[in-house]
Amino acid sequence: MTPEPIRTADFDYELPPELIAQEPLKDRAGSKLLVLLRHDRRQGPADRRHLPRTGVLPRRISLLGERTPIGTSAVVDSTFAELPSLIAPGDLVILNTTKVRHARLLGQRRSGAPAEILLIHPSPDGSWVALGKPGSALQPGKQVELGAGAFVETLEVLSDGNRRVRFIGLTAEEAITRFGQLPLPPYITRAPTELDESRYQTVYAKTEGSVAAPTAGLHFTTEMLDALSAAGVVVAGLDLEIGPGTFRPVETEDPAEHAMHPEAYEISPRLAALVERVREDGGRIWAVGTTVVRALESAARDDGTIRVGRGETSLMILPGYTFRVVDRLLTNFHLPRSTLLMLVSAFAGRELTAGAYRHAVAHRYRFYSYGDAMVIL
Repeated sequence: MTPEPIRTADFDYELPPELIAQEPLKDRAGSKLLVLLRHDRRQGPADRRHLPRTGVLPRRISLLGERTPIGTSAVVDSTFAELPSLIAPGDLVILNTTKVRHARLLGQRRSGAPAEILLIHPSPDGSWVALGKPGSALQPGKQVELGAGAFVETLEVLSDGNRRVRFIGLTAEEAITRFGQLPLPPYITRAPTELDESRYQTVYAKTEGSVAAPTAGLHFTTEMLDALSAAGVVVAGLDLEIGPGTFRPVETEDPAEHAMHPEAYEISPRLAALVERVREDGGRIWAVGTTVVRALESAARDDGTIRVGRGETSLMILPGYTFRVVDRLLTNFHLPRSTLLMLVSAFAGRELTAGAYRHAVAHRYRFYSYGDAMVIL
């Protein structure tokens, strides 16, 4: 039987606005955790690659809380503090170590009207690729004043709607230092505060270059990461520079026709060796966030090993995709009709993901960047 075609409308859902988290919790690790079991192990065996290596994991899951059935699978309402109990010694947890750049610049046009610029990434010639609003303020030849003698000038409008801009009167680095603001997501309807300076960065952030945080990692504390390492879990990082496409809804009826904006990533020799070693030893590969999934799967060979070095990915992961590296996924809850929700649906199954989201809404989970987490086993 030929499967029904996938439509973008299949990834829509209703979310009460009050469930969109506007503030971080006092405790990073204080969020709720929805544990999604792709196969309820009371129902019998499933794909052996997704079963635990020992009998420990089902017992630990049973201690977390009551299972709520979703077809032949189930969800368990837990807390993020319980996550380490689900990760076996010898497993590999992979983090995205990108750091959010202060890429939001506020200025004014010649008329005195406000304008906003979001820097995406530098170009080899010293110009920058950027977004801006209103679009009329960033037409070729027009300038936005950031401060006395400091301007951003639009050089051209690119085919994808982005702009190529240059700085006048100061360097890009000086502009970011003097005028740059943390670019909070568009669904957080307030100005950034001093608290966001620390809480919208992961505790392990290293390489600056993203316009958004890898939000699944915001829940981790240094103490939790140290405890995982002490328990025999291997923790390693990669870098993927998150672009503004992470917030863009898919507008084509067929999601396969959606144009993914490229994002740069880098895989270290150490990480590639760890993936191969853990796989050979029978361990599981845990991706902390959808950005880690996209980087790993973009660098993957058919045998599940990964290529070393820098690359650029425009990989669109839809249901039906065969994952070559990732066994477990920790993620936050994502926007309707987004490529991130489609990736999660590919990993867990479309119907199961939809059921988990209905459960999360009904049980008043907090959504999006500062919201609660879900782990898919």
